[in-house]
This record gives sequence, structure tokens and C-alpha cells, in this order.
Amino acid sequence: MSQEHNRTRDLALVATFAGLVAALGLVPAFSPFGFPVPITLQTLGVMITGAVLGGRRAALSLLLFLALVAVGLPLLAGGRGGLGVFAGPSVGYLIGFPVAAYVIGALVWRRGSPYSVVYGFLAMVVGGIIVEYAVGIPFTAWRAGISLKAATVGSGLFVVGDLMKAVVATVVADAVHRANPGLLPARRAASRTRQPARSR
Repeated sequence: MSQEHNRTRDLALVATFAGLVAALGLVPAFSPFGFPVPITLQTLGVMITGAVLGGRRAALSLLLFLALVAVGLPLLAGGRGGLGVFAGPSVGYLIGFPVAAYVIGALVWRRGSPYSVVYGFLAMVVGGIIVEYAVGIPFTAWRAGISLKAATVGSGLFVVGDLMKAVVATVVADAVHRANPGLLPARRAASRTRQPARSR
């Protein structure tokens, strides 16, 4: 397969998965108990993108998505878009999209083929929840004018839902990798046969 063909395929995948995240924004968002950051399904798209595309392409896909939001396209849940959304309490979670996708993809690709459901789920939790929250919570506290503790407690409202998204994303990624086994790189052997010591 030529390098040009690979580049074209990568661009198509990047655009397609940016579209997936945008499509999930059509599902209405809601803010539990008035918390300034809404709950949406778009983090599900972030998780799936990372697990299917790998770190670099997944990050590029989410950066493309955020660029489209920045120029004014109403792609975020609730029909939001424009530079103004990057000044709100959810900016940290938006910034966390490409970071989370990269971490998930890097972890899944590090293990290689075949895709492991257990390992995939752990990657979703690490990238899609721990990393996403680590980036999002401080920005929420800053932009909403609340304490870091209050932002952390409020973000705890997302945990159960995000764990459910991680399960769904893991199952979807498993189906994709089963249908396209060549997506993941070949897994390195856990232990290689040691070469006999050279005689001195």
C-alpha cells in the first residue's frame, strides 16, 4: 500500500470520526443539579475514536472537531459552537478531548493485536475518565468561579455515566477491530526467546 494511499485513508478516518463526535452532539445535553458542565454523549465518541484510530489519528480527529466548533459550527451538544464555548466552564473538558483520545489510542496500540476487551476498558477509564477529568476539573473551577473541591465533587456526577460509556465504547471498538483486524499493529511477544550467551 503506497504512502499516498495511507495518507488519504488516514485523512478520511480523521474526518469520519470527527463527524461521529459531532453526530453524538445531536443527543440533547443536560446539567444535573445546575452543575455548569453538561452531560453529553460526545465523550463516548472520544473514547471510540481513540480505541479505533490510535493516538495520533484520534488526537487529530478531535482537534479537527474542535477547530470546526471554534469557527462557529454548532457541533457541541445543545447546538453550541463558536469561540465563546472556549471561555465557559466546560472548556477544560473540550481541551481534554484530543488528550483523552490520544491516551486511549496510545494504550490500545501499545498492546497491539488482538484487541483485548479488558485492556480496552482500562484504556477507556484511564484516558476517557481519569485524564479527561484531570484536564477538565481545574478549568471548571477557574471558569465557574468555584473551588477545586466543589468542581471535583460536581464532576463526580459524571462518573457512573462515563463508566457506562466506557463499557459501550469498549464493545464498539471490539466489534470494529474484529471486523478490521489489520487496524491494530501486531502485538509484540510478551517474552522473547533469549539468545544464548556469547562465549568469551
